Amino acid sequence: MHLGTLSQETLSRTAPGQAADGTRAAVRDGDDWVVLDATDVGALVADPSWRGAVEVALADSSATRTPVEGAILAAPILRPAKIVCCGLNYQDHIVETGREIPQYPTLFAKFADTLTSPAADIVIEGSEKVDWEAELAVVVGAPLSKATSAEAEAAILGYTVANDVSCRDWQSRTLQWFQGKAWDRTTPLGPVVVTADAISPKDGLEIHAEIDGVTVQTSSTRELVFDSADLLAYVSQFTALAPGDIVLTGTPGGVGLGMSPQRWLQDGEVLTTTIEGIGTLRNVLRISAPNDGVEE
Repeated sequence: MHLGTLSQETLSRTAPGQAADGTRAAVRDGDDWVVLDATDVGALVADPSWRGAVEVALADSSATRTPVEGAILAAPILRPAKIVCCGLNYQDHIVETGREIPQYPTLFAKFADTLTSPAADIVIEGSEKVDWEAELAVVVGAPLSKATSAEAEAAILGYTVANDVSCRDWQSRTLQWFQGKAWDRTTPLGPVVVTADAISPKDGLEIHAEIDGVTVQTSSTRELVFDSADLLAYVSQFTALAPGDIVLTGTPGGVGLGMSPQRWLQDGEVLTTTIEGIGTLRNVLRISAPNDGVEE
């Protein structure tokens, strides 16, 4: 099953009766999106009976539909309560950073404000070292606390694509990564959530990033050190996860930080992030001169 969140622009054009409240969750049915009674995928799956609601909508001949072609999608989850990210989780990326394979996941958090849509411009004012990190994102589908890996596996709603765009000059100012990772509207997410019954990272999904059509990252989700279920189970030991929460699973090798010489995203470049079986993000970078608010 493919779930998405239709933008207000798309609803205004093709389903004006659904546009008043902004975005709407939708389920793909062939060449159409079937509009659902929820503002986004996160709101949809917060109701434990969501699958039944989707089945009813798909069977309803009067349900509002809009063509997949030409539809503009928002981030599938607009306001997750928690975004937990794992660093150093692909062996090739660990090697390029000069570190050892970790015993435990290296975790940090983002705010919901960091998310942006799959085709939005990424506007950054104040960093000269903007880097890319193609990532598989896991969407939680059921409450999790103190879970085993098997319980976590069963609680996965599905998977989507993210790019953890990072401001390395800010990230390296201290030992804490947070200030380089939590810039507003810099983490594109989408285009859809593919449910866990339709796709599995254990099968080895190709993950791929390009800048202006030139490949910079290519790997497989088989290379993950900690898989999706293990990550969710680990996180749930210290903080409860709820439907709609997101866990980013880390990036493979090929980031700008690891290149020699190092390479940073430039204003106007197009960053494309693809995961096999899920879809593609396409984001134009809009980068302007640093202004850190600190007197030199």
